[in-house]
Order: sequence, then structure tokens, then C-alpha cells
Amino acid sequence: MQALNLSFVLLADRPEWMATIAAWFEAEWPSYYGPQGPGEALRDLHAYAHTDALPLGVVAAHNGTPCGFAAIKTERFATHPQLFPWVGAAVVPHTLRRRGIGVPLIAALEPHAQRLGFTQLFSATRTAHTLLMRCGWQQIDTALHEGEPIGIYQRTLKPAP
Repeated sequence: MQALNLSFVLLADRPEWMATIAAWFEAEWPSYYGPQGPGEALRDLHAYAHTDALPLGVVAAHNGTPCGFAAIKTERFATHPQLFPWVGAAVVPHTLRRRGIGVPLIAALEPHAQRLGFTQLFSATRTAHTLLMRCGWQQIDTALHEGEPIGIYQRTLKPAP
């Protein structure tokens, strides 16, 4: 499949896309964002709608249509509270996976982190190990989360010019 021609925008600049992204959250994490879960996708997305502070969300778009989302979060990971900030809430709809969206989407967060003065980013994942490695992240630890092993990753950023 051919890679898509992507653009990246802050969620704060495209609030009309929140309902679409909320549906992705509900489909991707039904135990958390589904009808019986404790999460509220739209509430979380509104929290990510900043331009000059964390939390901050970035949307990947193709031909003016959203096709992926990721955020730099303010919540700390319970097993590693000393590390900050964390990348998470990354999702690409199943129908668009393996089209070259994930790597540039994660990379699109980096200039925003640099602009806000961060020199490192962290992420925890059960499923996206290969994606983070392709993005140049280093696994620094493994932890148990909800009884399952999860990789802890770090990305060192260059200081903003």
C-alpha cells in the first residue's frame, strides 16, 4: 500500500475533528472509553486542545481528513513517576494502519515538546514496540501494568534552536 501524503495540525486548531477522534478512542480502548468504562473520550480530547502548554494533541490528516492522533500528556506513568512528559493516546484507525501514518505522527510531537522546553519524551506500550523503535526511541525498562509486561521507552530530543 502506498504511503499517504500527510499534514499535521494541533488538535486545538481543529476542534471539529474531536467527535471523529473520540470514536477512534472508543473503538481502540472499549474497556476504558466504552459505555461501561470510566473514561470520557471527548473530555480527554478537550484537555489535549492546547497550543502552548501540555497536554497537547496532534492530528495527522490526509486531504483534509483526520487519520491519526497522538498526545503529549501530563499524567505520569504510575511505575515511573519521575519521568515526564509522556506520549500516549496514539491511535490510527484500523482501516488506515500500515499506510505510513504512525512514525511521522509520533515524530510530529517532537517539535512541540522542544518548543515547550523538553529534551526528552517517554512512552509506555504493550503493542507499539516496533513503531517506537522505528521512531528512534530506546527501551529503558519493562514494568508490569495491569498484570502484563509493558515496555518503557525514551526519546532524547535536540534542544530547540
